[in-house]
Amino acid sequence: MIFHQISDWNDAYANAPNIPGGERWPAAWVQPAQDYRDALQGSSRATLDISYGERARNRFDLFKPEGRPKGLVVFVHGGFWKALDKSFWSHLARGSVESGYAMAMPSYTLCPAVRISEITREIAPAVERAAAMVEGPIFLAGHSAGGHLVTRMISVTSPLPDEVRARIGHTVSISGVHDLRPLMKAAMNTDLRIDEAEALVESPALLEPMPNARVTCWVGSAERPEFVRQNALLANIWTGLGAKTCVIEEPGRHHFDVIDGLADPCHQLTRTLLSP
Repeated sequence: MIFHQISDWNDAYANAPNIPGGERWPAAWVQPAQDYRDALQGSSRATLDISYGERARNRFDLFKPEGRPKGLVVFVHGGFWKALDKSFWSHLARGSVESGYAMAMPSYTLCPAVRISEITREIAPAVERAAAMVEGPIFLAGHSAGGHLVTRMISVTSPLPDEVRARIGHTVSISGVHDLRPLMKAAMNTDLRIDEAEALVESPALLEPMPNARVTCWVGSAERPEFVRQNALLANIWTGLGAKTCVIEEPGRHHFDVIDGLADPCHQLTRTLLSP
């Protein structure tokens, strides 16, 4: 028999040290993101820093296709709820925008200035504000911590209003963290401040999905085993609670390049996200 046990929780969630050349990220995203923003601003199809709340980071960028959008995609970034902002990911809108959809990319207040539960309550008005600007179906995508945040939006305790939830056709959690309890054992919890009570109400895997939820859990096959486990976990549990679920392990992808497909309208990740 083979028994599995994690003894080093810091290493279990450490991405860059376990990826060859991992120190290149997040800097590797900066220029492509800037170039894409510049290109869409030049064609009047990018509106930056739209306010959705009172805090300094309560802003999102909105990228639009040529012509009337078919619907709205909201992408929520990762960074373990304590790093990065919307400016690193703009180029990932290309796949959806060239497919005819608008994409909103919000920033949010980071830990330790707030707790994860407060970030959840910030993402809801970001989605709501973007939804008021773009008609049609809504598709949610999030990476890592963002995967947690978008699946919280489709849980029964989602802070989204009913009329916005009713428009959500599909959610893709990319390398999402769906059970917060293991992070209580990692050093990063000094900043995150997750306790048992918050883990129970903020972990999508410990919550029920909203009615008619449809979620794809997408991860790279070369990611840390803990991310692969977290990816399968949500689909496993939510399948038993009535959600439509799908699990995909993209061959050879690691935690940083697993999102690259969003920049390509023909990539399976984009096609899956926008599937009716």
